[in-house]
Amino acid sequence: MLYTGHPAALCVATMLFLGRAAFLAAAVGLPWAGSALAQGFAGGHGTARPSAVALAATPAGDWLRRLKSGDRAQIKIALDDLRMAGPGSGAAVPFIVERLRQGLSAGLTKAALETLGDIQSDTASSTIAWYVLHRDVLIRRAATEALAKTRGPVADRTLRAALSDSDDAVRGLAAAGLGKMGVRDAVAELFVALDHRVFEASQSIGDLCSGVECERLADKLGVLPFDVVTRGLNEVLLRSSAEVNDDLKIKIVGRVRELGTAEANQFLKGVQAAWPERSSRRVKQAIDQAVLATTGSP
Repeated sequence: MLYTGHPAALCVATMLFLGRAAFLAAAVGLPWAGSALAQGFAGGHGTARPSAVALAATPAGDWLRRLKSGDRAQIKIALDDLRMAGPGSGAAVPFIVERLRQGLSAGLTKAALETLGDIQSDTASSTIAWYVLHRDVLIRRAATEALAKTRGPVADRTLRAALSDSDDAVRGLAAAGLGKMGVRDAVAELFVALDHRVFEASQSIGDLCSGVECERLADKLGVLPFDVVTRGLNEVLLRSSAEVNDDLKIKIVGRVRELGTAEANQFLKGVQAAWPERSSRRVKQAIDQAVLATTGSP
């Protein structure tokens, strides 16, 4: 049975969903005490409500009245207003959480998750994490994407678990999210995901890798599609010398040059065009030579 948005349906759906939810909740460290509903399926109910003064200072006008109404159109307007206000709407987080707990349609649930993501408050992460368990794949995707914006330890653990989701888009969003969040100790898990064709993991590895890890990504040339591997190598080459040393960058440029293909030439030209003016001249010289060497390649 799918959750339809009605509170009664939530009770039944939660009971049916309890086994899978308990398993993943344990994996990511979410609180669990026998009943998802008793703990608040949406989570975050311990957050203190903002004062009247704080609410008056928020930029979204009469969003609270609209959010509490039973009218779907009014709720959507409130969520849209709060989403546009972004981080300035932090005072609204517990009220959006409460509205989710009361039950919303699938469309409004997705909109609420997107709004929480754009508000970017880590206090919303435990709420959003529950929806990465949802049976509706569109809601799972929205929750996964939102967690990359709200961040925090719960987001970190949940995105790692979502790398093995049954939906390829959820897996991709989780991999991209870990890169955006800068979770450097997730590189090993991202390599596992990459080997299982979660190609979004390549760029995140490029953003996060160091030393041997970056070389390991270069080793994927000829193993995985060229454009997949170079999504990550592009990030490696454009990172600062403090993060990735020049010798390693020159080595990677050489690995691409050795391929001697038109694809390699186009990639190197792209790096050449994007090369920051004040970055290493040694690496720039290696890139220029590699471009010339691969010009006219088949």
